[in-house]
Amino acid sequence: MLIKKIYLIRHGQTDFNLKSIVQGSGVDSVLNAEGQRQADLFFEKYKDIPFDKIYTSTLQRSIQSVQKFIDLGIPHERHAGLNEINWGTREGTRITPEEDAYYHSILQTWCEGNTAVCIEGGESPELVYERQKPFVDLMLSRPEEETILICMHGRAMRILLCQLLRYPLRCMDEFEHRNLCLYQLDFTGSMFSVRKYCDVAHLQAPGQS
Repeated sequence: MLIKKIYLIRHGQTDFNLKSIVQGSGVDSVLNAEGQRQADLFFEKYKDIPFDKIYTSTLQRSIQSVQKFIDLGIPHERHAGLNEINWGTREGTRITPEEDAYYHSILQTWCEGNTAVCIEGGESPELVYERQKPFVDLMLSRPEEETILICMHGRAMRILLCQLLRYPLRCMDEFEHRNLCLYQLDFTGSMFSVRKYCDVAHLQAPGQS
């Protein structure tokens, strides 16, 4: 028995993405022209889906990515639990070779199962997982919301997918992401299953081959 359909997307492109500047929960960037185009294309593809609720983080780039759905009058809630991981001292900085080496060493640490380790000045995957739990509990406690749209952020989305699909956090990098990619999940009341994985077919404008 299908209980919920969840459309989970990452926000559209920002200038920070384009310039390889680290974003996180402390950087409240906005969509650039390409990010808005991605949002428009997603809207055109999915505007007829009867969403009962929209959930976003509190950050502008996630809200702007689904603003056209909000403008249709679909109920919308912002949850800080959906915010991006706090990347600490790296937030707002361009990725240098030295910082890139540190970043990849942290990712390797997490992949080895040490997911309680925080990035310098920031959060760990386990801390993000814990702040997401109240949101997950709230979402699942609302049976009247059968079709849901969630817009959030890359690393936080990987952690949420681990939580929903019951993967160990060390496996989070198995969930790829791109700007305005879609994961479509079905919930049967006991488990989630993936219908679409990092889908970006909607970003191909009509008429393109």
